[in-house]
Amino acid sequence: MSDTENLVNKLPNDIGGTGCGEKVFIFERELFPWEKRCHALLDVLDYHKIVNTEEKRRGTENMGSEMAGKLTYYEKWIVSASNNLLQKGLVTPDEIARKTREVARRYGIEV
Repeated sequence: MSDTENLVNKLPNDIGGTGCGEKVFIFERELFPWEKRCHALLDVLDYHKIVNTEEKRRGTENMGSEMAGKLTYYEKWIVSASNNLLQKGLVTPDEIARKTREVARRYGIEV
């Protein structure tokens, strides 16, 4: 497949068969509390038909290869959910920023 065909046929985060040479290490670990909450939030959004599975997947695929390469699995999902909620006008950037600062303060993190 040519580079041009790759641009058309493959999404930025689809690195399968590219020969990137990086080995993928799979390991089990306990999820962090925020990851569990992220998973639960996405399930609730889907259950209430606010953000469906296809919208969540599209959100992770549309973030581009640079961002997708830097974020963890659940970071990608929370960015996707945030973008979907913003696009639907259900939250504002100010509301997300305010809540992010509030949670960061709770954990002693400077934002």
